[in-house]
Amino acid sequence: MSDRELDLQLVERVREGDKHAYGLLVEKYRRKLLRLLSRMIRDPDEVEDVAQETFIKAYRALPQFRGDAAFYTWLYRIAVNTAKNHLATRGRSMPTLSEQAMDEEDDPEDRLMTQDISTPESELLSKQVAYAVNEAVQALPVELRQAITLREIEGMSYEEIAEAMACPIGTVRSRIFRAREAIAAKLRPILGTPEDRRW
Repeated sequence: MSDRELDLQLVERVREGDKHAYGLLVEKYRRKLLRLLSRMIRDPDEVEDVAQETFIKAYRALPQFRGDAAFYTWLYRIAVNTAKNHLATRGRSMPTLSEQAMDEEDDPEDRLMTQDISTPESELLSKQVAYAVNEAVQALPVELRQAITLREIEGMSYEEIAEAMACPIGTVRSRIFRAREAIAAKLRPILGTPEDRRW
């Protein structure tokens, strides 16, 4: 049984009144959701509050969950909207990628850089690449930045991104392509790659 089918089974059990089944969904996605929210909200206590609010909203909205999207994709949308509303009520806005507190495993350069970083020269290069990537991502229009973040940091599939961003899959591909091209242009002078190559 796939992860998605298992989630749908749990959702069905919740609809039938099994509160323990919802507890299993919360347990399964709590850490992932907290990590996502901590990139948008600085205060750990606020992150916890928004996560709790997200799970409550999701629970109340379960009758409307049709299963077209994966459960986490649906939960992700609720979390982002809840975080946006939370920040808006406090007069704050969503941080850019370079301002977001990311785990080391989530750094975008980790997905772009595969070379050994044990020498001082390569460590310096890695830092320059990280800075250039963050700068390039920060400069992207919101739609491109969101698409590349979902793909490279959240690890979502094109289908999941299309669902999360409520747009056709072709649009997602186009946005990710344009974002990668912009990042590549910023990296070329550092990596010394020719115009016809991306990295």
